[in-house]
Amino acid sequence: MEETNVAGDPDAARKPALKKVIGPKLLLFFIIGDILGTTIYALTGEVAGKVGGALWVPFLVAFVVAFLTALSYLELVGKYPRAGGAPLYVHKAFGVNILTFLIAFAVMSSGITSASSAAQAFSGDYLEGIVGENVSGWSWLVAIGFLALLSLINFRGVSESVRMNVVLTCVEVTGLLIVIVFGAYALFTGTHSADVDPDPGRLVKFDPDTSPLLAVTSATALAFFAMVGFEDSVNMAEETKSPTRTFPRALLLGMTITATIYLLIALITSTLVPTDTLADSDGPLLLVVKAAAPWFPPVVFSLIALFAVTNTALINMMMASRLVYGMAQERIIPTPFGVVHPVRRTPWVAILFTGLVAVVLVSSLEIADLGSTTSLLLLAVFTVVNVAVLVLRRDKVEHEHFRAPTWAPVLGALTCAFFASPLSGRPGTEYLVGGILLGIGLLFWGVNALFRRRSEFNPSQLGK
Repeated sequence: MEETNVAGDPDAARKPALKKVIGPKLLLFFIIGDILGTTIYALTGEVAGKVGGALWVPFLVAFVVAFLTALSYLELVGKYPRAGGAPLYVHKAFGVNILTFLIAFAVMSSGITSASSAAQAFSGDYLEGIVGENVSGWSWLVAIGFLALLSLINFRGVSESVRMNVVLTCVEVTGLLIVIVFGAYALFTGTHSADVDPDPGRLVKFDPDTSPLLAVTSATALAFFAMVGFEDSVNMAEETKSPTRTFPRALLLGMTITATIYLLIALITSTLVPTDTLADSDGPLLLVVKAAAPWFPPVVFSLIALFAVTNTALINMMMASRLVYGMAQERIIPTPFGVVHPVRRTPWVAILFTGLVAVVLVSSLEIADLGSTTSLLLLAVFTVVNVAVLVLRRDKVEHEHFRAPTWAPVLGALTCAFFASPLSGRPGTEYLVGGILLGIGLLFWGVNALFRRRSEFNPSQLGK
């Protein structure tokens, strides 16, 4: 993939540009599809277990934090409308190669932990809704098999098409609209299941075992996982028509739509289903559908949910393997990770590596830990990106672009740093897992530096 002509980049004029095929509507669908997925389908119950009945609060706080960081991304993608994302922005701001590498490796690791959480979601209550409870004793094996299948699909080669993403997004949204429409109708008409006792009072109740503040912050640390994905859209900048004009409206509208969906589902879910019941389930939305519309075939909704988590996992595993491949191609990790299969033309070593790491994670951690580790890694990345916006204000470009109000990256950096810190109530397990993953990256960096003595690289080429 070649770089497009970008104002302020003297090398860009000598390189052919990518074809600009993405308009405002396609970009909007891409953003919505990238944000929606595993968290709302599988981790809503875990969030409820942390915060209590006031399920909507952590989702609202997570949206505010993500919105602040999105403003920073909008300034950066307008200023540098090229693929690369966080590693490119951090490199331009600080020029410290090992920091850029750690940011790239953290993004890659977040993809693996996200896919691992999707694998556990796939092997849980939604699958039981289709094949019965006999699968419960084999859930770990199903999760590993799921990851193996994803790796095989990844190895075979997946044709990435933004237009296909429209179809995938419509299926995911359909499942969420079923929850919203059936749930709201049941609440307003009283046509819910006979054994359901809706209680709007739960919406203002917090976990009694801790303070409301700690309940909200610890739940938000996990709920933030629901809003990630918006940052991936900046990698489509080179293929977007008029990105400096298109991105602000598409990104902010897409995030607003997804946040509205999440809040409606949180309100309906907490009202219809008791908090303790939600907390014990990794298929919470299936509980809502059963309570609101007992006549609706649970198998149908379970299939939609499995499709949603599969789509999320596949996208993340592809992203992670391509980042490993890109880092090997740039020779900042050992080059064997960049080996391409002679027939399939896919980076099979990188696919094998990311798949094995995911198997280890899914075999040793719970779904909530995997989701929280994903948000931890990305919150750390977002903290640095928000600071990079302020640093790059000294770098002027000739073309007009979106400029975030200064308070946005400042508050974005502070809030992201807070929710990534132990002050938010995160358990030490997440820091241990994140530290091990980044430690693997540093090991690769050290081995490569020892034998190749190379640290300079072009972050815009990672993941291509």
